[in-house]
Amino acid sequence: MSAKLFVGNLSPDTTGDELRALFSEAGEVDSCHLITDRDSGRSKGFAFIEMNTQDIANAAKEKFNGRDLHGKTLKVNDAKPRN
Repeated sequence: MSAKLFVGNLSPDTTGDELRALFSEAGEVDSCHLITDRDSGRSKGFAFIEMNTQDIANAAKEKFNGRDLHGKTLKVNDAKPRN
C-alpha cells in the first residue's frame, strides 16, 4: 500500500523531476506532484510525493526532513487526507 508525503518549504527553483530523483534515493516513488499557481505557473512551494510503501515513506521522512535544498530547509510530513 502506498503512502503520501507532504513536502513543504520548497524553493521556486525546485522542479518535480528533481524531487522525484531525490526521494527515489529512499525507495520507489509512485508519483510526484509539484503544486503550481494556475495563472503564473510558478511553484507554490510545496509538493506531494507518493511512495511505494509506508516503510519507504517513513525512511524518506527521516532522511529528507530538515535537509537543505536550494537554500531552503525541507519539511516532510505525512500528507493529510483531503476533506
